Amino acid sequence: MNPPLIGVSTSVTVASYPERAYVNAAYLHAIQQAGGVPVLLPPQLGGPARREFRKRLAGVLLTGGGDVCPERFAEAPHPTTSDVSEARDGLEIDFTLWAIEEEVPLLAICRGLQVLNVALGGSLHQDIPSELGSPLDHSQVHRQTGTRHVPTHHVKVQDGSRLAGILGALELDVNSFHHQGIKRLGRGLAEVAWAPDSIIEGVELEDPARFVVGVQWHPEELVAADPAARNLFAALVDRARA
Repeated sequence: MNPPLIGVSTSVTVASYPERAYVNAAYLHAIQQAGGVPVLLPPQLGGPARREFRKRLAGVLLTGGGDVCPERFAEAPHPTTSDVSEARDGLEIDFTLWAIEEEVPLLAICRGLQVLNVALGGSLHQDIPSELGSPLDHSQVHRQTGTRHVPTHHVKVQDGSRLAGILGALELDVNSFHHQGIKRLGRGLAEVAWAPDSIIEGVELEDPARFVVGVQWHPEELVAADPAARNLFAALVDRARA
C-alpha cells in the first residue's frame, strides 16, 4: 500500500514582498516519521488546484501561525491581533469543511485548532492575558519564549475521549505558543483537554465516524522525546491509510 498523502497548511508572509508561503519543517518530519507523505497547501492555491488536491489527499494537518481574522466570528480586531491572512483563513476553512464532509482525517495544531473552531461557528478569545487574566505566567506558559521542545505547563485530558485514546495518557506536560484560545465552542465539537487555568487545550468532533482532533500545543516539536506526541501523528497517518 502506498503511504498516504497528508495536506499540510502553510503560513504566508503578511504585508511583505515578495509574498512567500512557508512551514515549520518539524511538521514535515513528524508526518514522514509516522509513515505519511506531506504535501503543502499554500494559501495561493486556486479553485482548480484545490479540487485536484482533494482527489488525492488522504488526510489534512492544520498548522500553527498568525491570528485568525476576528471578522470571521463577528468581532472587531483586538490591539494584539497580528499576522492575519484572509487568504490563509479561507483556504484552511475550505479544507476543514471538506475534510469533515468527506470523512477525511484531520489533525489541527495550535492556530489549526482555532481555525477548526471558527470554521464550525465558534469564537476565540483574541488575547488571553487581557481578556481573561490567568493564574499562570502567560508570558512563559501559554506563550513561551524558550526552547520549543521544552514543556511549560500541564494538560489534563478527558477520560474516554478519542484524544485520550490516541495520546495514551490522561495527563501530560506540553509546550505552548499562543495568546488566543477557544471562547465559544464550534458546532459538533467537544472540549476534551484543559490547561490548569481552564483554557481549552484539546477538542474533537463528537461524531465518532469522523477523525477530527485539535490540540492547542505543538506536538511536532515534541516527537523526539514524547510518545504521546508521536501517537498523534501516527493516528492521523494510520486513519488516512484506512
